[in-house]
Amino acid sequence: MQIVSNPYLALDRIGLRETAARFRKRLQQADLAGVHVVSRSARPALGRGLAIVISKLGNGWIYPILAAVIFYWFGRSALPVVALAGVNAAVLHLLFPIIKRRIGRQRPFRVDPRLTSLLRILDEHSFPSGHMMTLSGVLAPIVIAWPSAAYSAAALVLSMAWSRIATAHHYPSDVLGGFALGAAMGYPLSACALAFL
Repeated sequence: MQIVSNPYLALDRIGLRETAARFRKRLQQADLAGVHVVSRSARPALGRGLAIVISKLGNGWIYPILAAVIFYWFGRSALPVVALAGVNAAVLHLLFPIIKRRIGRQRPFRVDPRLTSLLRILDEHSFPSGHMMTLSGVLAPIVIAWPSAAYSAAALVLSMAWSRIATAHHYPSDVLGGFALGAAMGYPLSACALAFL
C-alpha cells in the first residue's frame, strides 16, 4: 500500500497552525491587558490591602471560616455538606498542581515587568487558578444544598477572581478556567452525593 502525500493538505495544516498561533497571541495580549486594568484597582492602599487579604484567605483560611458560618446557621445537619465540600477541596488540591505543571503558563508579573506581585506565590505556574478551582468546588455542594446561598457564593467567587488578577498572579482566563474546572468537577460529584444523603 502506497501513501501519497498531499501538498494541499500540508499547506492547510500550516495555515491552521498559523491561525491558531495568531489567535493564541491575541488572547495572551487581551489577557495581559485585563491584568493591567484590574491591577490598577490594587494601587490605592485600600485596594492593595483587600487584594492581599482576600488572596491569603484563599490559601486555605477561608474554608474553616466558611464551615463555622455554615454550622452556625444550619447546625449539625450541615455536616454532610461540609464534609462533601472538604472532599471536593482535597480532590481539587491533588489535581490542580498536576494541571499547572503540565500547562506551564507563566504568571503575568513574570511575563510583564511593569506588573508587580503583591504577595508571595505558592507555585510558579498560572493556569488554572488553584484558588478559583478549589473555591468553586467547595461552594458547589453548599449552593446545591442551599440555593439561597448562591448570591453569597457569587460574591465570594467574584472577590477571589478580582484579588487573584489584582495581585498580578493570574490572567482573567486563569480564573475563568479555574472556576470552570472546579465547578465541572465539584458540581457532579456533589449533586450525586447529595442525592443519596
